[in-house]
Amino acid sequence: MESESLRGLLDEYAELEEQLADPAVHADQARARKLGRRYAELAPVVKTVNELNATRSDLDAARELAEEDESFAEEAGRLADRLPALQARLTELLLPRDPYDGSDVVMEIKSGEGGEESALFAGDLLRMYLRFAERQGWTTEILDATPSDLGGYKDVTVAIKSKSADVDGVWARLKYEGGVHRVQRVPATESQGRIHTSAAGVLIYPEPEEVEVELDPNDLRIDVFRSSGPGGQSVNTTDSAVRITHLPTGVVVSCQNEKSQIQNRARAIQVLQARLQALAEEEAAAKAADARRSQVRTVDRSERVRTYNFPENRISDHRVNYKAYNLDQVLDGELAGVLDALRSADREERMARAQSGS
Repeated sequence: MESESLRGLLDEYAELEEQLADPAVHADQARARKLGRRYAELAPVVKTVNELNATRSDLDAARELAEEDESFAEEAGRLADRLPALQARLTELLLPRDPYDGSDVVMEIKSGEGGEESALFAGDLLRMYLRFAERQGWTTEILDATPSDLGGYKDVTVAIKSKSADVDGVWARLKYEGGVHRVQRVPATESQGRIHTSAAGVLIYPEPEEVEVELDPNDLRIDVFRSSGPGGQSVNTTDSAVRITHLPTGVVVSCQNEKSQIQNRARAIQVLQARLQALAEEEAAAKAADARRSQVRTVDRSERVRTYNFPENRISDHRVNYKAYNLDQVLDGELAGVLDALRSADREERMARAQSGS
């Protein structure tokens, strides 16, 4: 028997199906995209409910027939064995979803202690994420960067976007990446071959399509400066780069990728709104103490999350005790293994909480 909440989801799915069949809805692309994403989100639930109901119906029929013909007993047993897996799948699908799983993201990578070696590692992390994004068919855009003297980055901000309106978008895959990433290797700056340990920080937040944060112009300090590329080379000869400081929070956003000051300002405002929304949700989650420890935006960003050990070609994620000896491949963008381990651990934790009723 379907619960009232499940019945509501099935009714919502039917309503969405009817709306998406209306050509007028597709005249508003933003609305059609939003409805389409929700429809795709509910589709696996509806499919599983239909499978579960069909299996129960077939089981009842097989048991009834088995009373007259024992040959149906085996079929009844097979159908009965299917039920627990279908019920478990439905329970998982009905777990509360992260509302930003379909969102694109903005990622910041900052060098930490370790000077040039840390900056070089920040550059390695950037290339790793860019290559992973390329493998996924996503698009990337460097919004702002401060290069180091040896070709690394003191800090760099990149937008990563999906080309499709998938239920599980960029945020769903990369939201666990926030935190301190530690590297152990012989730095290019080391003349005696000693292994050093340094780190870089990764901050990542969703860039929702509709940002609800309103900005008071009086809270903003806007500075303009000349864009520069790697090695200090000037990108253009006008003061087109923009730096916006949100005075109440101290959040600073820079953008120099666009060709005009107006474009850079608009892009910086958009990123600032997304950052402030993520900050507000982070603070609200901390106050509520809702135990969503696996979500990046509620995690202590000072926590060391991963170690990249070059001498052993080893990558370790300390949150889920993941360890693999394919560091070279991971740095080339093959992140699926570690990301799948993080996602699986998060799913298991949410399932355990649901079953315990907490």
